[in-house]
Amino acid sequence: MLNISIFKMEKIRKIPQYKKLQELLRHHILTGTYEEGSLLPSENELCSIHNLTRPTVRHALESLVQEGFIIKRQGKGSIVRKPPQDIGILSISGTSSAIGKPYLITKILQKPKIKPWPDNFPFELSEMEHDFGSIYMERLRYVNNHPVFYDINNIPNINIPRFTARTFEDKSLFEILRNSYQIEIKGGEQRLQAIRADKKLADLLKMKVGDPVLHIERKLSTNRKNFNIYSTIYYNSEEHPISGKF
Repeated sequence: MLNISIFKMEKIRKIPQYKKLQELLRHHILTGTYEEGSLLPSENELCSIHNLTRPTVRHALESLVQEGFIIKRQGKGSIVRKPPQDIGILSISGTSSAIGKPYLITKILQKPKIKPWPDNFPFELSEMEHDFGSIYMERLRYVNNHPVFYDINNIPNINIPRFTARTFEDKSLFEILRNSYQIEIKGGEQRLQAIRADKKLADLLKMKVGDPVLHIERKLSTNRKNFNIYSTIYYNSEEHPISGKF
């Protein structure tokens, strides 16, 4: 009975074929295999190369259009777009996807750790989220070797096995959730407020005490019921504006 249950769980977690192709093409774009302005292989070629149906290939390409990685032109095909240089922390595709991994370095200040939810949490939790506790993690992220934002993440400890054992240094949280747990970000809500940097923020973000910092409280909804991702972000926008579809 246990073996059957494990088999069913693994089958549920199986990544859809269109997602595999989407992730592969995204990777090739971000690493420069397909440069800005170049054409992706045609739908027919992608079908033949990857042994996929045309609807599957079209689904993958449409997902890349929505993320801003390609533009489809009638009679030409799928044209690669350069990853935007603005910081896409408001993008549901994630910061790594928005600006490109070559420009982004992630340093883990607090490795993922299971703990109770903080007191006076800024968002209302579902009963299930509250009962299972939170996976807490802190990151400092650099763009072109300059610290740009410090984020604190609280993720429900619900059916994400071995999450705390994973390595997140210079890796995308959203990508790990997509590829390893089939958790997709669907939208969310956020609160933004300008504050002044205290000593801790000034030290982390290499700025002066009292300089303005954008404070963001964010709740991201996913394709899983009772599973939202919560972030507190402190962002130095002096050199890098923020952008992204939400």
